Amino acid sequence: MSAKIAFAGSPIDRADHIRANPDALNGLMDWRARLLKLDGLDPVISVDNRLEWGTLADAAPDSELVFLGLADGKGCFAEVAPNLGGSVAPANPRLWAAMASLDHGELATYGGARSLVDWHARHRFCARCGSPTKLAKGGWQRSCTSQACKAEHFPRVDPVTIMLVEHQGNLLLGRQPRFPPRRFSALAGFVEPGESIEDAVAREVHEEAGLVVRDVTYVASQPWPFPSSLMIGCHSHADSAELTIDTTELEEARWFSRAEIVAAMAGDEDAPFIAPPPHAVAHYLLKWWLER
Repeated sequence: MSAKIAFAGSPIDRADHIRANPDALNGLMDWRARLLKLDGLDPVISVDNRLEWGTLADAAPDSELVFLGLADGKGCFAEVAPNLGGSVAPANPRLWAAMASLDHGELATYGGARSLVDWHARHRFCARCGSPTKLAKGGWQRSCTSQACKAEHFPRVDPVTIMLVEHQGNLLLGRQPRFPPRRFSALAGFVEPGESIEDAVAREVHEEAGLVVRDVTYVASQPWPFPSSLMIGCHSHADSAELTIDTTELEEARWFSRAEIVAAMAGDEDAPFIAPPPHAVAHYLLKWWLER
């Protein structure tokens, strides 16, 4: 499938070999270096719908600088201001409207920077001993400042399964109470310790819809920077259509036919539901299912 997945595919070279080389990293922190402009954690977008960049001189003197990578041989950085608080809230409509104006590569660059800056803002203290931490390896590590501890902390990614469940040519979709009216999407849930992806798909579908699934297959993944998940898109089969819905998780769940999904994906006003937005991996999964 030729469709691109939102937040994936940043054009910036992560340049891992530079992160642990202080001399090389310092050599990039000159007048040519670029600083991604952020309003808190939100992007600053120019009049021509591109991310705005400044120079390192624009950063506050007491800010930490994280190394995003290289673009055209120039170091790209983002600022972690001392008063910045992290956020685990989903994106709001205003933020989505702003991000919708960015092209694919720019959106991926912003998503990666947002996740990294947000992680630093939420991990200023050691989870092991409570002492302050400091930035290390260009921002791809935080180190405990306690000489008795010296714990090393790394940016985390939370794996989330998101799955299509098929039965006799129909797909199961659900809606959460926070969704806009008529919006349905694929079921999803975090992978728990000790689980494989396949185990997590089976558990989540059984917990939320009361179904037993089989033949779980991987389709695609998406980095999701709210705050830092990896959405793992899968497909599975159910041998029964009888649902037992967990109403603490889902407001509604039901089976949809191929024709109904085609209508929803086309934006038909008479469709029985509104499809997930194009930036969501659930949208990609539905396109994949229709085109395979």
